[in-house]
Amino acid sequence: MKVCVIGTGYVGLVTGVCLAHCGHHVICVDNNEEKVKLMKSGQSPIYEPGLSELMQSSTQAGNLEFTSDLGYGVDHGEILFIAVGTPALPSGDSDTRYVEAVARGIGAHLSKGYKVIVNKSTVPIGSGDWVRMIVLDGIAERQKALVGAGGVSGEEALSSIEAEFDVVSNPEFLREGSAIYDTFNPDRIVLGSNGEKAIAMMQELYAPIVDRRFAEESSLPPVPVVVTDLSSAEMIKYAANAFLATKISFINEVANICDRVGADVTQVAKGIGLDSRIGNKFLQAGIGWGGSCFPKDVSALIHTAEDYNYEAQLLKSAVSVNERQRLIAVEKLQQELKILKGKVVGLLGLTFKPDTDDMRDAPALNLIEQLNRLGAKVKAYDPIISQSGMRHGLSGVIVETDPEMLADGCDALVLVTDWQPFLKLDFAKMAKSMSHPVIIDGRNFLNRQTVEKAGFRYVGIGR
Repeated sequence: MKVCVIGTGYVGLVTGVCLAHCGHHVICVDNNEEKVKLMKSGQSPIYEPGLSELMQSSTQAGNLEFTSDLGYGVDHGEILFIAVGTPALPSGDSDTRYVEAVARGIGAHLSKGYKVIVNKSTVPIGSGDWVRMIVLDGIAERQKALVGAGGVSGEEALSSIEAEFDVVSNPEFLREGSAIYDTFNPDRIVLGSNGEKAIAMMQELYAPIVDRRFAEESSLPPVPVVVTDLSSAEMIKYAANAFLATKISFINEVANICDRVGADVTQVAKGIGLDSRIGNKFLQAGIGWGGSCFPKDVSALIHTAEDYNYEAQLLKSAVSVNERQRLIAVEKLQQELKILKGKVVGLLGLTFKPDTDDMRDAPALNLIEQLNRLGAKVKAYDPIISQSGMRHGLSGVIVETDPEMLADGCDALVLVTDWQPFLKLDFAKMAKSMSHPVIIDGRNFLNRQTVEKAGFRYVGIGR
């Protein structure tokens, strides 16, 4: 099938590349000329394991193109994905101006024939009908422009376009760091639309994934496809992320109680996670959730509830617990070192989760801010950030190029991101170079016995 993906951020690029790998002819559109040039050269503008390799193979196969020409992409695609960012506004609502611009641009370039316009961006509930309205506005503006140019009547302008389209909500459930796997091995595919033809085309598009032709376990049954109305599909995305965020906040609340009563939250999580009604995923206590999705989506759902005169008290509490949890590591540092003014603290990890270079709403940023406020000198090492040279938003921290340089002269270390390489660090050598060999394990990730044997005092979360 012919596909156009508009927006090559995290979701758009991964979606376009994976659909091209499935055999579809995909054109990815972005208005950033430098970014398009980079992608044409076979380089990915984002860090995601396996993405660059798939980009290069799909481009060489002739299934993947990159352009800044929106008209070219719209004319090509039977299915048009809107995959631009919807960042959170200070009010908590989603900023949909990029979606609006793309929808209007699609309308300005639609011609004869049927198209499926897919909302892949996480948009406020009710945006499907709104996008349809904006596209129609774009078509109307184009018709007026044709008439205004002279020589074309209103009827002629209308007949020259005759655009027919349906809008589909197709939310994404990708995890940064494993997005390629998640695309080819999804738990479900959600399609929201009132158009039967649109749903049929989307099912054809996803058939290779539904049939698990690219899955790691091809013997599994087909991927469930949930077909709903537009609003329900949009709500599914928000509800899923809000539930997972709440589950993390719950286990962090339990961890804080464990700290006070002498229980071990890792054992508690194991015990309750074996209950099939609960499950063990997202029960890892630590210093809270971050990234681009959970904070934005929970906030947007709270804001939507307020728009309809409902106070989402549980979701507000989940946010409150998470905000407090980010400072738990600072409290534990104060318990160990007492006064932090004049002390040197090293952070192991900066990104909000491993296997990504994403620093958006990362707990590390809160730690740096608070430690600076308390007069501590902050150093950090991250496997990606340290090598990439990225320093935006990191003015209050010295970024070291290896873990041993990080540890040198530190009064304490805080494990912030649970990168797998951190399990194999030379802890004995690091402990000897520190003023006070203390480590706060902000993810309950390290092997306590290994770290203590190396000479560290180990402090976990809720342990």
